[in-house]
Amino acid sequence: MIQNSKTNESQEFLVPDFLASEIEDRRPEISRFHVIPAPFEASVSYGGGTALGPAAILEASQQLEIWDGQSIPARLGIHTAPAVDCHDSAPVVLQRIETAIRATLDHNALPVLLGGEHTVTLGALRALAAKHGSFGVIQFDAHADLRQSYEGSPLSHACVMRRALDDLGLTLFQIGVRALSPEEVELRSQRNIARLDARELALHGIPETMLPADFPRKVYLTFDVDGLDPGVIRATGTPVPGGVGWHDALTLAGMALAGRDVLGFDVVELAPQPGDHASDFAAAQLVYALMGIVERAGK
Repeated sequence: MIQNSKTNESQEFLVPDFLASEIEDRRPEISRFHVIPAPFEASVSYGGGTALGPAAILEASQQLEIWDGQSIPARLGIHTAPAVDCHDSAPVVLQRIETAIRATLDHNALPVLLGGEHTVTLGALRALAAKHGSFGVIQFDAHADLRQSYEGSPLSHACVMRRALDDLGLTLFQIGVRALSPEEVELRSQRNIARLDARELALHGIPETMLPADFPRKVYLTFDVDGLDPGVIRATGTPVPGGVGWHDALTLAGMALAGRDVLGFDVVELAPQPGDHASDFAAAQLVYALMGIVERAGK
């Protein structure tokens, strides 16, 4: 086990800090990125295991190269916070996540939230809305997550973007969606929700421009790993075929964030499976790649 590991309060084992194998000084006050594990799982509707996702990402990050192919985002500093205690109901856990995000903002750092199921994103959005008011949300996902309620809960992972729209009044752009309920299809049409769905990408490729001209300058990126094709990450609750490829996803993220004020991002819904190290490693590399995109977007 790598030194300076910390106990994950929601799991019974030790996990290392993100990229602890490469970064010696990980103090919060000098780090641009604050990684916040949130191993919450309460409403997954098919395959389970997302509570183990954050720890798997932290473990796999020890195998990353510090050069991401274009730059070294680790030079900006990466601090890993203690895992959020997720032994409670969704409202209580979301409040704890919100508190953790606010602590990161107090350091003028950028929060990098690791889920857990997609519900955790709402805690981050609440904290950022309290500080910044309105902003845009860029969502990579196989699913729209726009249901008003799912299995009796408005705080289900399937409702998180509906909460962003209705409860927080945020603007949304969706990328890679390919599995929707009739309710969500209708809502997207009624609200004129901007999107670049997986089918359109497959038929027409990456467009020259993506976000609407009036999309907010301040943005938060939420990345459900099932937005990627299962050939990239299979270890997720619902691996829907026909997703976005690795290089296309990073190109799209770079286009979406370029020239914008990035408030934070998350990577959620990894559900580790025994023997599938490739999915864990891809998720860790995705987190680091997005740090690099954020770093270069700021330039």
